[in-house]
Amino acid sequence: MHLTIGAVGKLKAGPDRDLYQRYAERVTPAGKALGLGPLTCVEISESRKGSAKERREEEAGMLLSKLPDVSFLVTLDEKGEALTSEKFARFLGKQRDAGVSNLSFIVGGPDGLGQAVHDKAARTLALGAMTLPHGLARVVLTEQVYRAVTILAGHPYHRS
Repeated sequence: MHLTIGAVGKLKAGPDRDLYQRYAERVTPAGKALGLGPLTCVEISESRKGSAKERREEEAGMLLSKLPDVSFLVTLDEKGEALTSEKFARFLGKQRDAGVSNLSFIVGGPDGLGQAVHDKAARTLALGAMTLPHGLARVVLTEQVYRAVTILAGHPYHRS
């Protein structure tokens, strides 16, 4: 199952990008035997439209146009369902076992996500109750994807 992160905003060189790459580069080799991966990221620039609603809608259109055609879409929002790492791993395994070929996670920008993305989403998850900067949210999500792969593989990286 191919995994994609669609994100509003581009990670600049620095600690956020370094941490993102550290975990993203681990997902593909660790997940290969499990049928998980590769993990790719689609970045779009923040909209420059006048209002927050217009920015959300333009960003939603850009994100949806760049994602794989057949995709199980998961949005990230602080109002979404919070899962433990083990439950998140089971969720990924269940989608893989159900034959989902592409699973995409969407990380919104400062204004949130447009209605078109919400309408297409099969599930909304939260990384926690607090709002995170989009770069940090991407890092946390990528680490949790890697952790899920290691849980499913029975690897000692995850010790609960």
